[in-house]
Amino acid sequence: MLRTLLFFILCLWPLLGHANDIYKCMKDGKVVFSQNACPDDFSQHKIEYQLGITTETDTDKRVQANDPLKDILSNGGTISVEKLMLLLDGELYRLKQENSYFNIIRASEIQKLDRKRYWQKLEKTDAKYLSELASINQRYDELIASNLSMIKLLNDRRSQILAAIPEKPAD
Repeated sequence: MLRTLLFFILCLWPLLGHANDIYKCMKDGKVVFSQNACPDDFSQHKIEYQLGITTETDTDKRVQANDPLKDILSNGGTISVEKLMLLLDGELYRLKQENSYFNIIRASEIQKLDRKRYWQKLEKTDAKYLSELASINQRYDELIASNLSMIKLLNDRRSQILAAIPEKPAD
């Protein structure tokens, strides 16, 4: 009985983890506590409770994180050309590396699937095996295609920047 109760509590533990964050919403001297973020017209503090310690953080300043890729593609004039080229080259390298990682992970998953097929004594023409293989290939083909389209956009932007740079006269 005790084991069953303990098992039940441990199963519910992850569901209770979301109750650790509470928002303190303040407006016109009134305070409201909520488990959801406050509306924009309220002042907001986030109260976190973890391991017996309560921490209150002022979260009024809602920072909109800029996507670095959008910054690279838009180039609002705030980044020097040299810095922009470094960022572009870095992002291109990262995307190419990610594609090679996807190929490695795909090969690993296919190998795992082959081992599973072998131990279940299934043929290579088994419908379940072929559908799982197609699913793996489709997933990684989509990820690689997405990266390739982004690489094409970045290369196009890089070409535009290089074409816009005036050539220095030779001495």
